[in-house]
Amino acid sequence: MVHIGYTLMSEQTPARQLVDYAVTAEQLGFDFAVISDHYFPWIEEMGHSPYAWSVLGAVAHATQRIPLMTYVTCPIMRYHPAVVAQKAATMGALSGGRFTLGLGSGENLNEHVIGEGWPPADTRHEMFREAIEIIKELFGGDYVTYHGEYFNVDSAKLYDRPDEQVPIGIAASGGRSAAIAAELGDVLVINDPMPEVVQQFNAAGGTGKPVYGQLPIAYDTDAEAAKERAHRLWRWSGVGGWKVMAELPGPVNFAAAASAVRPEDVAESVPCGADVDAVVQAVRKFADAGYTHVALVQIGADQQQPFFDWAKGSLLPALREI
Repeated sequence: MVHIGYTLMSEQTPARQLVDYAVTAEQLGFDFAVISDHYFPWIEEMGHSPYAWSVLGAVAHATQRIPLMTYVTCPIMRYHPAVVAQKAATMGALSGGRFTLGLGSGENLNEHVIGEGWPPADTRHEMFREAIEIIKELFGGDYVTYHGEYFNVDSAKLYDRPDEQVPIGIAASGGRSAAIAAELGDVLVINDPMPEVVQQFNAAGGTGKPVYGQLPIAYDTDAEAAKERAHRLWRWSGVGGWKVMAELPGPVNFAAAASAVRPEDVAESVPCGADVDAVVQAVRKFADAGYTHVALVQIGADQQQPFFDWAKGSLLPALREI
């Protein structure tokens, strides 16, 4: 069975609404919830970007059952890995063990704000590995002193930790990152159905570990309105893959890069309208590729309640059959 989750999309939603949506997702029976951790929205039309960790604390208090996960946090620049470890351990304790720390090597969009520049990809991978090592050591509960090429930790210790260690999810897009995820992570995170990366992860020792993906959809009883909304708010996703998306520095750059993306281009990868079968078939692609968890993203903050109504009455029952 594929576990179906709900995405708290911070780039399009005010903080208090995100908490309300998490409560509703739990009540409707979604299996888990993930939250994006951004400083900027992808494009200006999305209009929001609250601090994900404050929202997570409120969500942990307002919910009882639903597992929570960052999707994903970058621990190499905007946050020092020792601080990420403390935040994650606190969330594990607050949520009663419901939290998974999803980690990724980040995007220039969110990390340039500290004024340190944006390292090349090879350097980011090296920084990312050091950051994960530091976080894992701190999760162990002992004092940690670490002197790496990129990070130093001076006699740090986490005093508030959950009873069971917080699982770590690691985002991957190719063989190198899949190997890091298999070695150091408890969960693999890949946005799109990429069976080759799942296979690389399994070959590197990740067999049996959960694999998380994410599916954007645009629910609306008017399919053309759904397609227009998906293009207006999600066209940034078609700018040329992660190697491009990780480098662009701001919403205006994503808008410029997406200027040639058409509504029909977005609709090729985003189910638009009220066709349950289209979403089922999209989720089935993840299942066939070896994914165990798929988090749905409803595009448009003003369309969440109609989506929830549809999910309760039609979508979730159909997805349970996969």
